[in-house]
Amino acid sequence: MKVVFALYEGMTALDLVGPYQVFAIAPGMEITLAASTSGPKQTDSGMVIHAEKAFSEVAGADVIVVPGTGQPQAPLADKVLLDWLARASPKAQLTCSVCTGSLVLGAAGLLRGKRATSHWAALDLLREFGAEPVQERVVFEGSTVTAAGVSAGIDMALSVIARLVGEPAARMVQLGIEYDPQPPFNAGSPAAAGPELVQAVKQWLAQSAPGVLQL
Repeated sequence: MKVVFALYEGMTALDLVGPYQVFAIAPGMEITLAASTSGPKQTDSGMVIHAEKAFSEVAGADVIVVPGTGQPQAPLADKVLLDWLARASPKAQLTCSVCTGSLVLGAAGLLRGKRATSHWAALDLLREFGAEPVQERVVFEGSTVTAAGVSAGIDMALSVIARLVGEPAARMVQLGIEYDPQPPFNAGSPAAAGPELVQAVKQWLAQSAPGVLQL
């Protein structure tokens, strides 16, 4: 089964690396890292990830994964990326996103009339692409799968493995990577964090990643 990650400059590293690790140890998965042009792509944290192929060199995909970014304006303006997603997605079994990657799916015309999720700070922006925002960790809607912010990419990938290969395989992968979340603080969602912390994070995002809050 061919899994293609769609890379671009400024993507969030964990959006890619988390799901990549899940797919990499699942049975029967062949992974390709592709982008508008092949070569190194710098993430928003400075990590560099190498795109093995250009989209024009990718024959097809069974699963497509689009990571998110704190600066979505760049991928939303990447016509090569959006055109490839629009062409490749109908032929794939599942097209997936992590965090604000769902905005990229929306810009490619893949979410119109569908339920979808994203990072909590960008959730309402999905309406601009005709999607129905929902506050869920992972959302399956037909052949599209969207995940909430950053760390939800691991949940998404495990859910996809369960759907395509079977729950026993997904359980084995989860145990293999010892994915047993026990966060030190109960602050991983706006509801749990409370209004003061939410406002503080919004101010931080407005300075460090303004694209999350507006397009």
